[in-house]
Amino acid sequence: MMAALGWPLRDFAVHLHRSGASLAFVAPEDQLLTATEINEWAWQGVAVNTAQFPWPQAPGYPAVWDEEAAVRTLRLMARGEANAAAIALMQAAKAHELPAFFDDDGLTLGAGEGGLTWPNDALPAEVPWRELHDIPTVLVTGSNGKTTTVRLLAAMFRKAGKRSGFNCTDGVFVGGECVESGDYSGPNGARRVLRDARVQAAVLETARGGILRRGLAVHRADAAIVTNISPDHFGEYGVHDLSDLADAKLVLARAIGEDGVLVLNADDALLLEKSAKLTCPLAWFSLDDNHPHLVAHRRHGGATCGVADGVLTLEIRGIRYRLGPVDAMPLTLSGSARYNIANIAGAALVAACLGLSAEVIAAVLAGFGASREDNPGRLERWRIGDVSVLLDYAHNPEGLSGLLTVARSVGASTGGRLGLLLGQAGNRDDGAIRELARTAAAAGPDFVVLKDLDGYMRGRAIGEVPGILRDELLRHGLPETNLRTILPEVEAAQAMLAWARAGDVVVLPVHNLAARAQVVTWLDAQVVDTR
Repeated sequence: MMAALGWPLRDFAVHLHRSGASLAFVAPEDQLLTATEINEWAWQGVAVNTAQFPWPQAPGYPAVWDEEAAVRTLRLMARGEANAAAIALMQAAKAHELPAFFDDDGLTLGAGEGGLTWPNDALPAEVPWRELHDIPTVLVTGSNGKTTTVRLLAAMFRKAGKRSGFNCTDGVFVGGECVESGDYSGPNGARRVLRDARVQAAVLETARGGILRRGLAVHRADAAIVTNISPDHFGEYGVHDLSDLADAKLVLARAIGEDGVLVLNADDALLLEKSAKLTCPLAWFSLDDNHPHLVAHRRHGGATCGVADGVLTLEIRGIRYRLGPVDAMPLTLSGSARYNIANIAGAALVAACLGLSAEVIAAVLAGFGASREDNPGRLERWRIGDVSVLLDYAHNPEGLSGLLTVARSVGASTGGRLGLLLGQAGNRDDGAIRELARTAAAAGPDFVVLKDLDGYMRGRAIGEVPGILRDELLRHGLPETNLRTILPEVEAAQAMLAWARAGDVVVLPVHNLAARAQVVTWLDAQVVDTR
């Protein structure tokens, strides 16, 4: 079929996995919709041959049962998509060592303040190449800590005098302003950042789903970071175990050239193992500055960041910098939020590798997190009367475990009870949902309210996920009297506060943006009412 369209027959990849097979191939950048139709046509052909699915009947799509007709249909599709002028301009941009982005929104040459965008039907005959340039670009991925790391890096760029733009699960932000709200942690959000003419430095959250569905938003980046790898999203897009997940996230390495750097977590054994096959420059961070891998990396002139005697310590180009006591950094909550110490170390190392000064980095770390506006939805804290409330995005067992450790630390001085709001997205399999419940049970909560995640049902029936969580909590010894099911997220959060008494700690993992906004507004009102 590709030969019939005149496409090059090269770079095919077939990935066989537990739930089926994935096919990938190279196609012209101006005919990617046609490429997806070819992919689906090939898949349907196999499915029909094995009598697993009926023939598709939708008009206008390539016919599985008639190859000649399919060729005619796909040729028409390709002809309708083809944009020779865009291809020529992208090739010229490559010759000028400039990024180029082409999609339905238009063609962009350069990036941020150094970029220009044209509609696809009004491409320029002449391009002001001397006016165009790239901007510092960072890719951020990992199982946990992506958004916090993105926000830290954006704050560091701002402190260094550069107007930063970033995308994350909360939206697209430029210079502190939210320009789009929603989950923009994929290529669409990244391109919105890179096309904004105000942006002088781009920090791009790069989630697993976007990588597997659409790839990276950029061909090159100055730096990238993988915060960690932990079990999550198994069963989607051929990812069935940690090794698969690590391979997906380490696709970022392909965007790093000889003058860039990939920052990795040395406390993650799988990243240590996978790094042996990487060819791009690396830098390493750890909770322990004396981690053997950091010591060895420094011995060979590499950059590292870790904690030495309670002080975050950076070494780059052979010079060591003390960035400050971690217990004094607001984001660490007096050192109890160890996962945020890791996020801080990783972000500091990326910033240093990009040339930001140790003074700028230390200044940001000394204040970031003191205000809830610094990192909304991540370890936000309220004191309502004598009840401590923690609101977070924890969405997998490792994230929840870290959050509950912080909660126990907060409650240690009061001897109060622990209350937990618990839910999970419907696209996790039953085993993953039960693992989240086991993590919750291990913390010994005194009260658990089970909820649905509005907007994240993803094929599950109403109340189905809370039912699985409830069953697993009961199996692990939580009394039925300590469990309550309230499906709407906001009502569930309010019930937690109604249960709480002086000295208690209430943990609210809230994931839906609209629900979070309502909960935050309500919590703010409770603080006012108790003064």
